Amino acid sequence: MSTSLRSRKPLPSALGALLAALVPLLAAVLLTAPPASAAPVATTAPAAATASLTEVTNFGSNPSNLQMYLYVPDSVTAHPAVLVAVHYCTGSGPAMYSGTEYASLADRYGFIVIYPSVTRSSKCFDVSSPQALSRGGGSDPVGIKSMIDWVTRTYSADTGRIFATGISSGAMMTNVLLGDYPDVFAAGAAFAGVPFGCFATTDGSEWNSACANGTVTHTPQEWGDLVRAAYPGYSGPRPRMQLWHGTDDATLQYPNFGEEIKQWTNVLGVSQAPAATDSPQSGWTRTRYGSTGDQAPVEAISLQGVGHNLMTTGMAARVLTFFGLDSTGPAPQPQPGGCRVAVTTNAWNTGLTASVTLTNTGTTAVNGWQLSFTLPSGQTITNGWGATYAPATGTVTATNATYNGTIAPGAAVTIGYQASHSGNAGSPTAFTLNGTACSVT
Repeated sequence: MSTSLRSRKPLPSALGALLAALVPLLAAVLLTAPPASAAPVATTAPAAATASLTEVTNFGSNPSNLQMYLYVPDSVTAHPAVLVAVHYCTGSGPAMYSGTEYASLADRYGFIVIYPSVTRSSKCFDVSSPQALSRGGGSDPVGIKSMIDWVTRTYSADTGRIFATGISSGAMMTNVLLGDYPDVFAAGAAFAGVPFGCFATTDGSEWNSACANGTVTHTPQEWGDLVRAAYPGYSGPRPRMQLWHGTDDATLQYPNFGEEIKQWTNVLGVSQAPAATDSPQSGWTRTRYGSTGDQAPVEAISLQGVGHNLMTTGMAARVLTFFGLDSTGPAPQPQPGGCRVAVTTNAWNTGLTASVTLTNTGTTAVNGWQLSFTLPSGQTITNGWGATYAPATGTVTATNATYNGTIAPGAAVTIGYQASHSGNAGSPTAFTLNGTACSVT
């Protein structure tokens, strides 16, 4: 693969500065990694063969004419996880494949990698237009969602384990994808990006100088509202986010890192005060929000003295740890004995109220929960709080509210319901959290 860039029309000076800053990254990528192997166009699942990068066409709605490149390891697992790896400005899907470790990690752990590729002249993803910042609004996010849908259909992929990661423009797109499609992604990892909506423009420009310079600031609530406005009415679990930024980033300046933390802690409903702070490597400061484990709701890594081109060997493995993909199984969930339920009931002649406290006794955070239990015969739920309950009788599933979907290790949530009864005012005696039995006290 040549390291030369094709001639193109002059770009706005600020955008040109971004491209100039990122050209060294592309050159380094192409000089230090093997070239992507040529592969035929495929519209069905590739036959078993030595794994290589393959271009897929006709994958679905694609309003901005993205290209789709796919890596499926020979050892792909049944119902595999899917990772979307999004390139930087001046980059491409093949360059992202060659210059990162995700394909070799896919060989080890059996997941599939999608490498979207921009065809517009800037080779930057659209993270600015009103269409891009709205679920199903058009532009690049719609094309990427179509790629995911194609993979999940073709390979029976696990829709609960879809992840996004990206560098620079790809990091900004990671923020956008998690905002537009919170019901699709389980988590994201953004390397040198900006918050969702920070790069917004209405004049067709791809560049927002104020955001790039780190001068766009909002309260956590305002940042969170921008994300929530992308999918109005959505009340389900939100994807976790890992953030990386260098303190000397002169392209997308360092204040954007703090604004991203404000945004995603608000979206995920956790405190802006870190639950844990450490230094996993010299010059790194890692803060975790909402819990202390490897899969906290928000994890942020600040790299002292590092510029925009920050991704180095070994970082992709840390991304997989955050995603829970560094094993051949799904991300950890509470195992038997990993949850505990305490329930109290106050009854009168035809009715009762019940208070249910669910405690996460495991070692990893629960991100999105469903607590199932069977009501005693003759009881019907008439009202509830802290969760949605369905059906009203028999075996009931309580699904988390928007504000309590994450339960850190050792933390608890309390929910409750009011029910009518025909004589049996007892409490449920068996509970399961996301399909796993809980102890009852």
